[in-house]
Amino acid sequence: MIAANKSVILRVENLKKYFPIRRGIFSRVVNHKRAVDDVSFVVYEQETLGLVGESGCGKTTIGRTILRLYEPTAGRVFFGERNLLEQSGEELRRLRRQMQMVFQDPYGSLNPRMTVRAIVEEPLIIHGTLTPRERLERVCATLAEVGLGQDALNRYPHEFSGGQRQRISLARALVLQPKFLVLDEPLSALDVSIQAKIINLLVDLRAKKQLSYLFISHDLSVVEYLSDRVAVMYLGQIVELAPAREIYSRPLHPYTQALLSAVPSINPGAKRNRIILEGEVPSPINPPPGCRFHPRCWLRRPVCTRLEPRRLNLDGHEVTCHAVEKKFFGTGEYEP
Repeated sequence: MIAANKSVILRVENLKKYFPIRRGIFSRVVNHKRAVDDVSFVVYEQETLGLVGESGCGKTTIGRTILRLYEPTAGRVFFGERNLLEQSGEELRRLRRQMQMVFQDPYGSLNPRMTVRAIVEEPLIIHGTLTPRERLERVCATLAEVGLGQDALNRYPHEFSGGQRQRISLARALVLQPKFLVLDEPLSALDVSIQAKIINLLVDLRAKKQLSYLFISHDLSVVEYLSDRVAVMYLGQIVELAPAREIYSRPLHPYTQALLSAVPSINPGAKRNRIILEGEVPSPINPPPGCRFHPRCWLRRPVCTRLEPRRLNLDGHEVTCHAVEKKFFGTGEYEP
């Protein structure tokens, strides 16, 4: 749980990212893919916010748009008190020292022609904050923090295992001593035995360096272990956000319930009511009207096809669902 006196390090307000779809010899824009559509949330200091959902729901796009690897279509992103979307040039460069990203694929995110020293030292050279000797000392110290020795300095990425490459990626992100990390599925390309070591490393680094994480993943068990709060995405929108313990013990949104019903149990005698969703995920190019989940929802009613549900707050448990509004508030146009 997050202490009440924790301050907000990142605030996302009504963020949208639409990708244009072009056709014809003149590349006219004929439509847009609504990858992220009106998303709002906060990340507190020294918190891990888990972001989960099906592939293609917009998780990675959120992470990249926050750091302005993608330029947003609309919305605001505040890091501390500064709106990142209003910064440019040297001011944006200074802010980026405090925000870094670890990419999903440690095989593709490291330049195969660069040594480990060059890879980890590159951010320091770009930001020009240290002398060559100081840079080398910082690189060695950062590698040691992620469990790699100085013998790795002059070796190339192909000489390392997948887990070691992800440690190199972590070192590259940490060398500037940031306050906030976007972790984009950092475990998905690793063996299970290696995943456990990286998970423990992330926990240790967060405590030692007082970091905040946006942890993007589709592995619900790992998210439960690492996260203080969890946000559940569906088709470009956050449908539920709550403390991790609350999400896993009392999911309110039908989509969250279906997701959690698919998590395997380590107890062979445990019985779980598996919820099988019917139909396919609608296209983000032409999302359905009303609640975006209604074509697959077993609780849908006529109002769900007409009106977007409001974002409700039940003592810190946020959810967007007409059925939940009717159950807890007895309001709205939910029709029995």
